[in-house]
Amino acid sequence: MSPRESKASERTDPKRKAGDALYVYCVGGAEDLSKTIEKDCPGAIEADAGIELVSSGTLAAVVSAVPRSDYAEEVLESRLADPEWTAVRAIRHERVVEFFAARAAVVPLRFGAIYFKSSGVKLMLEEREEELKAIIGRLRGREEWGVTIFRDRAMLLKAVTSLSERLRALEARAAAAFAGEAYLLRKEIESSLADEARIESKRVAGLIEHGLAAASDAEKRLRVLKPEPSARGDIVAKMAFLVSRSRFSEFRAAAEQLAVEHGAAGFQIELTGPWPAYNFASEQQ
Repeated sequence: MSPRESKASERTDPKRKAGDALYVYCVGGAEDLSKTIEKDCPGAIEADAGIELVSSGTLAAVVSAVPRSDYAEEVLESRLADPEWTAVRAIRHERVVEFFAARAAVVPLRFGAIYFKSSGVKLMLEEREEELKAIIGRLRGREEWGVTIFRDRAMLLKAVTSLSERLRALEARAAAAFAGEAYLLRKEIESSLADEARIESKRVAGLIEHGLAAASDAEKRLRVLKPEPSARGDIVAKMAFLVSRSRFSEFRAAAEQLAVEHGAAGFQIELTGPWPAYNFASEQQ
């Protein structure tokens, strides 16, 4: 793309004030984004601003104007301490990123990326050009899908005796033992159930991760806060997968099959998405 074409791909909000800062949502190919932005964009993070593009060469950033009175570093921290103010703007941020991610390959930025001038955005695009192009190429035609594995503890404890070789052996010994020895063996079985359930949960999570990885292009284990209970049971694991749109049917079928295979032991699989590929938007992936 020539410098002339690059300038033509920019779109500037005529309502932007001279003292405004720029909030950055995501980065993508200038040509792709210039086509996408002509459609009905969602509202910006500040309701009275419009969505803009700031371009440098073949790259462009999706931005909107924000008042420095709210977004300057020394002020923003106090603003973020207001949960209502933060929640509204976090939702608006996600809507914009999701809109563009559904229509073009973009590198999503986390909430709170702010530059004082468009020249700062352009400098970022120039300095990170090769890195950003590599990420955009890897994400093209792909989406992030989230997977959460739940465990029904009661069901698993019932099933784990038959799943664990050690507990099966103890059960067999208890069944053949005299009363006193059988009692002690039963107490050992009870104390071992929690450990065996933990081992089985880790094993099943690994099998599910391996099975879904075969139908995706990349995967990542996510942090699970402890405890993290839910109406569907304990959360065993959270994962993110980068899935080609052309292979999503295969990926979903694999998830459904794995849910059937492990459902009798109390495991459930929840599939969510598609999401902007936050977990795969780094050069190290």
